[in-house]
Parts: sequence; structure tokens; C-alpha cells
Amino acid sequence: MRPARLMKVFVTRRIPPEGRAVLAGAADCEVEQWDSDEPIPRKELERGVAGAHGLLCLLTEQVDRTLLDAAGANLKVISTMSVGVDHLALDEIKKRGIRVGYTPDVLTDATAELAVSLLLTTSRRLPEAIEEVKNGGWTAWKPLWMCGHGLTKSTVGIIGLGRIGQAIARRLKPFGVQRFLYSGRQPKPQEAAEFQAEFVPTAQLAAEADFIVVTCSLTPATKGLCNKDFFRLMKKTAVLVNISRGDVVNQDDLYQALASGQIAAAGLDVTTPEPLPTSHPLLTLKNCVILPHIGSATHGTRNVMSLLAANNLLAGLRGEPMPSELKL
Repeated sequence: MRPARLMKVFVTRRIPPEGRAVLAGAADCEVEQWDSDEPIPRKELERGVAGAHGLLCLLTEQVDRTLLDAAGANLKVISTMSVGVDHLALDEIKKRGIRVGYTPDVLTDATAELAVSLLLTTSRRLPEAIEEVKNGGWTAWKPLWMCGHGLTKSTVGIIGLGRIGQAIARRLKPFGVQRFLYSGRQPKPQEAAEFQAEFVPTAQLAAEADFIVVTCSLTPATKGLCNKDFFRLMKKTAVLVNISRGDVVNQDDLYQALASGQIAAAGLDVTTPEPLPTSHPLLTLKNCVILPHIGSATHGTRNVMSLLAANNLLAGLRGEPMPSELKL
């Protein structure tokens, strides 16, 4: 027998099967879902969230004061199917006593795999090589044709040695990396010990690394961190990979650094904005590989993310401990 008063839940996108099944089986909830793979229009989002007790959202939804006002006083839980939370107005959410669930850890391996793939694809110039095969540029063997940069005996710098940064280092170590550097808010000697990684200032990391992987969170301190001053410090042979957030890199400055040969190449899984307009100057460069934010895009990972997001939401609504709650 269903309870007389159901808690309203609004889901901003069609989510993978495992999470969907959990929500469908919640007898104490009335679930409304934006039934599309495309982002929900803002007006529909404000309409859908009105009166909701719980909101399950994605990175694409800006949960700001306006949306919280549209939701009203019933809103008790926000569950985001992401590890990043920069789309949430956390100060405002905390002020209203709303609990927040998120999905860390479960996407660490998939994102680390993608980061290594992107690093190798960029440094070994794979998109250029594939294009040469297709357009007839592959002729006789030439000693320096399509040469890139290898990991053996290299120095890798990781900006942000969190879960994903560590997972990337763990995967890169067997390639024969000679030295790991990392930067961040504070040293992490226990985590760094596995890779004998050295904690250094960001400027030193930029100057000494052959490969730089950006995995830090987007904060006021990291916004625009990789800018013209940063690129000026980098080696001409260095490769930059960004899998964190687009705003950590100043894309205008990156374009100039790549176009002028100031740095060798860049691989981006995140940009500003997303999607990146097809007319963007970065897309004209052979030494810039851009992916459509697919770090966690494996079937298994996305299913587990949806399951965790759904369980976070239901636990929060029922006043229970969330499997993964963001402490505000």
C-alpha cells in the first residue's frame, strides 16, 4: 500500500538503467523525469523542480538561487550525478539546510584511463597520423615523420594529486616515467610516497615537467591557472592535458602558446564552453586534441554513477546517511 503523501522527486535527464530502476521502486516517492538525453531547458527545469522534495541533476544544470527559489521550501536533497559540484551554489544550499549527494570514487578509474589515453594520443600525434593514412600523406618511411614525445625517462607533473591524480600516476608509472612532480594546496606525503612524487610550486612544475596533467578542482584559486605566464614557463617540447574543468585553462592563451610553438601540444577533455563551438580557433590546430568531456564514459561507470546518485537521493529524503554525502 502506497503512503498517502508521496515525496516529489524531479530528475533532470534520462539516467542509466540501474539508477532509474532504484527510483522506480521507491514506493514513498513520486518521480518525474525530463525524458531526454538532451539538457532540460531552464524554464522546464524551474517548472519541474517547483514543490520538489528531491532533485537529481547533472553537471549541465546550474542550481543557483533562482532555481532554489523556484523549488521552494520543500526541497531537502540535491543529488548530482557527478564528482564535480561547481554547478551548485553551495553557500546558498547550505544556508537553506539542503543536503547534497555526489558521486566521487566510482568514476576515478574510468577518468584516469581516459587521461592516459588522451596523453598518449596527443603526445604521439595519433589524430594527425590517422588523417595522413586517410588523405594519402603516408608514403615512404621517413626518419622524423610523425615523431612525437615518449614517456620513458620523462618528468610528469600532476596539478592536484587527489584520487584521480593518483590513479593517473599509478597508470603512468609502468611506462618508465623517471620523476613525478605534483602541486596543490598542501603536500600529501602519504599519497605521494607510492610514486616518490615531489611536492613543488606550480611554477616549478610548469618549468620542469615534460607532461602536465591538470586534475584539480575548479576554485577561485585555480580558475585561469594555466595562462600565458604558465605556458611561458613550460618547455617547448611539453604536452598539457586537462581533464579537470575548462576554466582552469585560459583557452585564448593556450591557443597562442600552441599556434606559436611555445609548447608542443595539448589534449583537452574539458572546455569552456561545453560543447565547444565548431568555429573555435583551438579546433584549427593539429597539435590540439579535444574530446567531448567523456572522462567517465564507460557503460559500467555511468550505471554505477546513476545508482549512487539515486541511492544518495533516497537516503537523504528518508533522513538516512547517504552513501556519499558532500559535507557542507
